[in-house]
Amino acid sequence: MVVTGAAGFIGSHVADAFSAAGHEVLAVDAPRRSPTPDLARRTWAEVAARPGVVAAEIDLAVHGLDAVAAADVVVHLAGRPGVRDSWGAGRAVAERDNVLATRRLLASCMGRPARRRPRVIVASSSSVYGSAGRRPNREDDPLSPASPYAVSKVEVERLAGLAARDGLRTVLLRYFSVYGPRQRPDMAFHRFAEAALDGRPLPVFGDGRRSRSFTHVRDVVAATLVAAAEELPPGIAVNVGHDEPVGVTDAIGLLTGVLGVRAEIRREAPVAGDAERTWADTSRARRLLGWTATTGLAEGLTDQIAWHRELRAVSRSGAPAERREAARSSLPGGVGGRPPQDGRAEGVRVG
Repeated sequence: MVVTGAAGFIGSHVADAFSAAGHEVLAVDAPRRSPTPDLARRTWAEVAARPGVVAAEIDLAVHGLDAVAAADVVVHLAGRPGVRDSWGAGRAVAERDNVLATRRLLASCMGRPARRRPRVIVASSSSVYGSAGRRPNREDDPLSPASPYAVSKVEVERLAGLAARDGLRTVLLRYFSVYGPRQRPDMAFHRFAEAALDGRPLPVFGDGRRSRSFTHVRDVVAATLVAAAEELPPGIAVNVGHDEPVGVTDAIGLLTGVLGVRAEIRREAPVAGDAERTWADTSRARRLLGWTATTGLAEGLTDQIAWHRELRAVSRSGAPAERREAARSSLPGGVGGRPPQDGRAEGVRVG
Protein backbone atom coordinates (compact mmCIF):
# COMPACT_ATOMS: atom_id res chain seq x y z
CA MET A 1 0.00 0.00 0.00
CA VAL A 2 1.42 3.38 -1.05
CA VAL A 3 -0.09 6.66 0.19
CA THR A 4 1.33 9.83 -1.33
CA GLY A 5 0.78 13.15 0.41
CA ALA A 6 0.96 11.34 3.75
CA ALA A 7 2.17 14.45 5.60
CA GLY A 8 -0.90 16.35 4.44
CA PHE A 9 -4.42 16.73 5.74
CA ILE A 10 -6.30 13.90 4.01
CA GLY A 11 -3.28 11.75 3.21
CA SER A 12 -2.20 11.49 6.83
CA HIS A 13 -5.64 10.25 7.87
CA VAL A 14 -5.71 7.70 5.05
CA ALA A 15 -2.27 6.39 6.06
CA ASP A 16 -3.39 6.21 9.70
CA ALA A 17 -6.51 4.26 8.73
CA PHE A 18 -4.65 1.71 6.64
CA SER A 19 -2.14 1.23 9.45
CA ALA A 20 -4.96 0.75 11.96
CA ALA A 21 -6.47 -1.88 9.66
CA GLY A 22 -3.21 -3.84 9.80
CA HIS A 23 -1.78 -2.99 6.38
CA GLU A 24 1.83 -2.23 5.57
CA VAL A 25 2.02 1.33 4.29
CA LEU A 26 4.67 3.20 2.36
CA ALA A 27 3.94 6.83 3.28
CA VAL A 28 5.36 9.26 0.72
CA ASP A 29 5.64 13.04 0.92
CA ALA A 30 8.05 15.96 0.71
CA PRO A 31 7.16 17.86 3.91
CA ARG A 32 9.98 20.36 3.43
CA ARG A 33 8.16 21.66 0.34
CA SER A 34 4.94 22.24 2.27
CA PRO A 35 3.71 25.86 2.56
CA THR A 36 3.11 25.03 6.26
CA PRO A 37 6.29 23.09 7.10
CA ASP A 38 5.81 23.03 10.88
CA LEU A 39 2.40 21.36 10.63
CA ALA A 40 3.66 19.04 7.88
CA ARG A 41 6.66 17.93 9.95
CA ARG A 42 4.49 17.30 13.01
CA THR A 43 1.97 15.30 10.99
CA TRP A 44 4.77 13.44 9.19
CA ALA A 45 6.24 12.36 12.53
CA GLU A 46 2.83 11.15 13.73
CA VAL A 47 2.25 9.08 10.60
CA ALA A 48 5.78 7.65 10.60
CA ALA A 49 5.27 6.39 14.17
CA ARG A 50 2.27 4.25 13.17
CA PRO A 51 2.65 0.44 13.16
CA GLY A 52 3.58 -0.93 9.76
CA VAL A 53 4.35 2.48 8.24
CA VAL A 54 7.57 3.23 6.38
CA ALA A 55 7.97 6.94 5.64
CA ALA A 56 9.87 8.06 2.54
CA GLU A 57 10.60 11.67 1.66
CA ILE A 58 10.23 11.76 -2.13
CA ASP A 59 9.51 14.73 -4.38
CA LEU A 60 7.29 13.06 -6.95
CA ALA A 61 7.73 15.86 -9.47
CA VAL A 62 11.44 15.01 -9.61
CA HIS A 63 11.72 11.31 -8.94
CA GLY A 64 8.43 9.63 -9.74
CA LEU A 65 7.87 6.60 -7.55
CA ASP A 66 9.79 3.44 -8.36
CA ALA A 67 8.52 1.98 -5.06
CA VAL A 68 5.19 1.20 -6.74
CA ALA A 69 6.90 -1.96 -7.99
CA ALA A 70 6.05 -3.51 -4.60
CA ALA A 71 2.50 -2.17 -4.25
CA ASP A 72 -0.93 -3.39 -5.27
CA VAL A 73 -2.66 -0.09 -4.47
CA VAL A 74 -1.47 3.52 -4.71
CA VAL A 75 -3.58 6.27 -3.14
CA HIS A 76 -2.30 9.47 -4.72
CA LEU A 77 -3.11 12.41 -2.44
CA ALA A 78 0.07 14.44 -2.93
CA GLY A 79 -0.20 17.84 -4.56
CA ARG A 80 -0.47 21.58 -4.00
CA PRO A 81 -4.03 22.40 -2.88
CA GLY A 82 -5.85 25.69 -2.69
CA VAL A 83 -7.65 28.01 -5.10
CA ARG A 84 -6.44 31.25 -3.52
CA ASP A 85 -2.73 30.48 -3.67
CA SER A 86 -2.79 29.15 -7.24
CA TRP A 87 -2.88 32.57 -8.87
CA GLY A 88 0.26 34.43 -9.95
CA ALA A 89 3.42 32.55 -9.03
CA GLY A 90 1.27 29.80 -7.57
CA ARG A 91 0.19 28.73 -11.05
CA ALA A 92 3.60 27.20 -11.78
CA VAL A 93 3.64 25.50 -8.37
CA ALA A 94 0.24 23.91 -9.02
CA GLU A 95 1.43 22.75 -12.43
CA ARG A 96 4.57 21.22 -10.94
CA ASP A 97 3.18 19.63 -7.80
CA ASN A 98 -0.14 18.49 -9.24
CA VAL A 99 0.28 17.82 -12.94
CA LEU A 100 3.97 16.95 -13.30
CA ALA A 101 4.02 14.86 -10.12
CA THR A 102 0.96 12.91 -11.25
CA ARG A 103 2.42 12.37 -14.71
CA ARG A 104 5.60 10.92 -13.21
CA LEU A 105 3.70 8.76 -10.74
CA LEU A 106 1.45 7.31 -13.44
CA ALA A 107 4.48 6.66 -15.63
CA SER A 108 6.06 4.72 -12.77
CA CYS A 109 2.90 2.63 -12.44
CA MET A 110 2.68 2.03 -16.19
CA GLY A 111 6.29 0.86 -16.14
CA ARG A 112 5.29 -2.37 -14.42
CA PRO A 113 4.21 -5.49 -16.33
CA ALA A 114 0.52 -5.18 -17.20
CA ARG A 115 -0.65 -7.86 -14.77
CA ARG A 116 1.30 -6.35 -11.88
CA ARG A 117 0.26 -2.73 -12.21
CA PRO A 118 -1.31 -1.27 -9.08
CA ARG A 119 -4.78 0.12 -8.72
CA VAL A 120 -4.35 3.91 -8.45
CA ILE A 121 -6.79 6.10 -6.52
CA VAL A 122 -6.27 9.70 -7.62
CA ALA A 123 -7.49 12.66 -5.57
CA SER A 124 -9.41 15.28 -7.49
CA SER A 125 -11.58 18.16 -6.34
CA SER A 126 -15.07 19.60 -6.59
CA SER A 127 -13.38 22.70 -8.03
CA VAL A 128 -13.30 21.01 -11.45
CA TYR A 129 -17.05 21.72 -11.74
CA GLY A 130 -16.88 25.42 -10.99
CA SER A 131 -19.98 26.63 -9.15
CA ALA A 132 -22.99 24.33 -8.83
CA GLY A 133 -26.30 25.53 -10.22
CA ARG A 134 -29.82 24.62 -9.14
CA ARG A 135 -29.00 20.94 -8.72
CA PRO A 136 -26.05 18.99 -7.37
CA ASN A 137 -23.11 18.25 -9.65
CA ARG A 138 -23.04 14.80 -11.20
CA GLU A 139 -19.83 13.18 -12.38
CA ASP A 140 -20.85 13.43 -16.05
CA ASP A 141 -21.49 17.19 -15.86
CA PRO A 142 -19.28 19.42 -18.03
CA LEU A 143 -16.18 20.60 -16.19
CA SER A 144 -15.77 24.34 -15.72
CA PRO A 145 -12.56 25.09 -13.79
CA ALA A 146 -12.30 28.71 -12.67
CA SER A 147 -8.81 28.88 -11.13
CA PRO A 148 -5.31 27.61 -11.94
CA TYR A 149 -5.71 25.05 -9.16
CA ALA A 150 -8.93 23.73 -10.69
CA VAL A 151 -7.32 23.66 -14.14
CA SER A 152 -4.45 21.60 -12.73
CA LYS A 153 -6.95 19.11 -11.30
CA VAL A 154 -8.71 18.80 -14.65
CA GLU A 155 -5.34 18.00 -16.19
CA VAL A 156 -4.66 15.43 -13.46
CA GLU A 157 -7.99 13.82 -14.34
CA ARG A 158 -7.09 13.81 -18.02
CA LEU A 159 -3.79 12.07 -17.30
CA ALA A 160 -5.54 9.46 -15.17
CA GLY A 161 -8.07 8.90 -17.95
CA LEU A 162 -5.34 8.40 -20.54
CA ALA A 163 -3.59 5.94 -18.24
CA ALA A 164 -6.87 4.05 -17.84
CA ARG A 165 -7.16 3.72 -21.62
CA ASP A 166 -3.69 2.18 -21.59
CA GLY A 167 -4.71 -0.42 -19.03
CA LEU A 168 -4.02 1.22 -15.65
CA ARG A 169 -6.84 0.83 -13.12
CA THR A 170 -7.30 4.45 -12.10
CA VAL A 171 -10.17 5.86 -10.05
CA LEU A 172 -10.80 9.58 -9.52
CA LEU A 173 -12.28 10.73 -6.23
CA ARG A 174 -13.64 14.28 -6.35
CA TYR A 175 -13.49 15.50 -2.76
CA PHE A 176 -15.86 18.25 -1.59
CA SER A 177 -14.82 20.86 1.04
CA VAL A 178 -13.10 18.52 3.48
CA TYR A 179 -12.69 19.57 7.11
CA GLY A 180 -11.72 18.04 10.44
CA PRO A 181 -8.60 17.49 12.58
CA ARG A 182 -5.31 18.39 10.83
CA GLN A 183 -7.07 20.74 8.42
CA ARG A 184 -4.65 23.07 6.66
CA PRO A 185 -4.23 26.56 8.19
CA ASP A 186 -5.38 28.27 4.97
CA MET A 187 -8.76 26.50 5.03
CA ALA A 188 -11.91 28.19 6.26
CA PHE A 189 -12.75 26.29 9.45
CA HIS A 190 -9.12 26.32 10.58
CA ARG A 191 -8.97 30.08 10.11
CA PHE A 192 -12.35 30.61 11.78
CA ALA A 193 -11.51 28.39 14.76
CA GLU A 194 -8.13 29.96 15.43
CA ALA A 195 -9.55 33.48 15.16
CA ALA A 196 -12.44 32.67 17.50
CA LEU A 197 -10.15 31.01 20.05
CA ASP A 198 -7.91 34.09 19.96
CA GLY A 199 -10.87 36.44 20.34
CA ARG A 200 -10.27 37.95 16.90
CA PRO A 201 -12.87 38.68 14.21
CA LEU A 202 -13.46 35.78 11.84
CA PRO A 203 -12.06 36.48 8.35
CA VAL A 204 -14.76 35.70 5.78
CA PHE A 205 -14.17 36.06 2.05
CA GLY A 206 -17.09 37.72 0.32
CA ASP A 207 -20.57 38.21 1.75
CA GLY A 208 -20.89 34.83 3.49
CA ARG A 209 -23.62 33.62 1.15
CA ARG A 210 -21.50 30.89 -0.37
CA SER A 211 -22.49 27.33 0.46
CA ARG A 212 -20.50 24.12 0.53
CA SER A 213 -20.93 20.37 0.72
CA PHE A 214 -18.78 20.30 3.86
CA THR A 215 -17.46 16.75 4.28
CA HIS A 216 -15.72 15.43 7.39
CA VAL A 217 -12.35 13.80 6.79
CA ARG A 218 -13.62 10.67 8.57
CA ASP A 219 -16.19 10.18 5.80
CA VAL A 220 -13.63 10.97 3.11
CA VAL A 221 -11.29 8.31 4.50
CA ALA A 222 -14.10 5.74 4.55
CA ALA A 223 -14.87 6.37 0.87
CA THR A 224 -11.19 6.27 -0.06
CA LEU A 225 -10.58 2.96 1.67
CA VAL A 226 -13.54 1.33 -0.03
CA ALA A 227 -12.43 2.67 -3.43
CA ALA A 228 -9.00 1.18 -2.81
CA ALA A 229 -10.55 -2.23 -2.15
CA GLU A 230 -13.14 -2.39 -4.94
CA GLU A 231 -12.72 -3.26 -8.61
CA LEU A 232 -14.23 -0.17 -10.22
CA PRO A 233 -14.42 0.74 -13.92
CA PRO A 234 -11.00 2.14 -14.94
CA GLY A 235 -10.93 5.92 -15.21
CA ILE A 236 -14.23 6.45 -13.43
CA ALA A 237 -14.82 9.59 -11.35
CA VAL A 238 -16.77 9.46 -8.08
CA ASN A 239 -18.01 12.41 -6.02
CA VAL A 240 -17.07 12.19 -2.34
CA GLY A 241 -19.06 14.83 -0.51
CA HIS A 242 -21.94 15.54 1.81
CA ASP A 243 -25.14 15.80 -0.18
CA GLU A 244 -26.60 18.62 1.93
CA PRO A 245 -24.75 21.92 1.35
CA VAL A 246 -24.58 24.43 4.20
CA GLY A 247 -24.14 28.18 3.88
CA VAL A 248 -20.92 29.67 5.22
CA THR A 249 -22.84 32.00 7.55
CA ASP A 250 -24.80 29.06 8.99
CA ALA A 251 -21.60 27.07 9.38
CA ILE A 252 -20.03 29.93 11.34
CA GLY A 253 -23.07 29.91 13.62
CA LEU A 254 -22.53 26.20 14.30
CA LEU A 255 -18.82 26.71 14.92
CA THR A 256 -19.28 29.57 17.38
CA GLY A 257 -22.01 27.56 19.08
CA VAL A 258 -19.59 24.68 19.60
CA LEU A 259 -17.07 27.15 21.01
CA GLY A 260 -19.67 28.89 23.16
CA VAL A 261 -18.59 32.34 21.97
CA ARG A 262 -19.89 35.27 19.99
CA ALA A 263 -17.63 36.35 17.18
CA GLU A 264 -17.39 39.38 14.96
CA ILE A 265 -17.04 38.92 11.21
CA ARG A 266 -14.35 40.69 9.20
CA ARG A 267 -15.32 40.81 5.54
CA GLU A 268 -12.52 40.30 3.04
CA ALA A 269 -12.48 40.53 -0.73
CA PRO A 270 -13.86 37.46 -2.50
CA VAL A 271 -11.28 35.02 -3.82
CA ALA A 272 -11.04 34.87 -7.60
CA GLY A 273 -12.20 31.51 -8.87
CA ASP A 274 -13.90 30.53 -5.61
CA ALA A 275 -17.20 28.74 -6.29
CA GLU A 276 -20.42 30.31 -5.05
CA ARG A 277 -21.73 26.84 -4.24
CA THR A 278 -20.45 23.28 -4.17
CA TRP A 279 -23.06 20.55 -4.09
CA ALA A 280 -22.33 16.87 -4.51
CA ASP A 281 -24.59 14.34 -6.19
CA THR A 282 -23.49 11.16 -4.42
CA SER A 283 -25.69 8.60 -6.15
CA ARG A 284 -22.67 7.03 -7.86
CA ALA A 285 -20.79 6.73 -4.56
CA ARG A 286 -23.81 5.07 -3.00
CA ARG A 287 -24.15 2.65 -5.90
CA LEU A 288 -20.49 1.71 -6.42
CA LEU A 289 -19.03 2.15 -2.94
CA GLY A 290 -22.03 1.68 -0.69
CA TRP A 291 -20.94 5.01 0.79
CA THR A 292 -22.66 8.12 2.02
CA ALA A 293 -21.39 10.85 4.32
CA THR A 294 -22.73 10.28 7.83
CA THR A 295 -21.06 13.02 9.88
CA GLY A 296 -23.23 16.07 10.43
CA LEU A 297 -21.57 19.47 10.45
CA ALA A 298 -22.16 20.16 14.15
CA GLU A 299 -20.61 16.82 15.11
CA GLY A 300 -17.71 17.30 12.73
CA LEU A 301 -16.97 20.81 13.94
CA THR A 302 -16.97 19.52 17.52
CA ASP A 303 -14.21 17.11 16.46
CA GLN A 304 -12.20 19.84 14.79
CA ILE A 305 -12.53 22.30 17.66
CA ALA A 306 -11.37 19.60 20.10
CA TRP A 307 -8.27 19.17 17.93
CA HIS A 308 -7.52 22.90 17.94
CA ARG A 309 -7.92 23.11 21.71
CA GLU A 310 -5.77 20.05 22.36
CA LEU A 311 -2.98 21.31 20.12
CA ARG A 312 -3.02 24.64 21.92
CA ALA A 313 -2.90 22.96 25.33
CA VAL A 314 -0.01 20.73 24.33
CA SER A 315 1.84 23.65 22.72
CA ARG A 316 1.53 25.73 25.90
CA SER A 317 2.80 22.83 28.01
CA GLY A 318 5.89 22.35 25.87
CA ALA A 319 5.22 18.59 25.85
CA PRO A 320 7.49 16.31 23.84
CA ALA A 321 6.47 14.76 20.54
CA GLU A 322 5.33 11.53 22.19
CA ARG A 323 2.77 13.36 24.29
CA ARG A 324 1.62 15.42 21.32
CA GLU A 325 0.96 12.21 19.41
CA ALA A 326 -0.87 10.62 22.33
CA ALA A 327 -3.02 13.72 22.67
CA ARG A 328 -3.87 13.78 18.98
CA SER A 329 -4.73 10.10 18.93
CA SER A 330 -7.16 10.52 21.82
CA LEU A 331 -9.29 13.11 20.06
CA PRO A 332 -12.79 12.19 18.94
CA GLY A 333 -11.95 13.39 15.45
CA GLY A 334 -9.11 10.89 14.99
CA VAL A 335 -10.11 8.56 12.19
CA GLY A 336 -7.27 6.10 12.21
CA GLY A 337 -8.94 3.53 14.40
CA ARG A 338 -12.41 3.69 12.83
CA PRO A 339 -12.97 1.20 10.00
CA PRO A 340 -14.90 2.07 6.86
CA GLN A 341 -18.65 1.72 7.03
CA ASP A 342 -18.87 -1.80 5.61
CA GLY A 343 -15.33 -3.01 6.32
CA ARG A 344 -14.59 -3.75 2.66
CA ALA A 345 -11.13 -2.18 2.85
CA GLU A 346 -10.04 -5.26 4.77
CA GLY A 347 -9.85 -6.96 1.39
CA VAL A 348 -6.99 -4.78 0.14
CA ARG A 349 -3.92 -6.88 -0.53
CA VAL A 350 -0.55 -5.39 0.30
CA GLY A 351 2.41 -6.11 -1.91
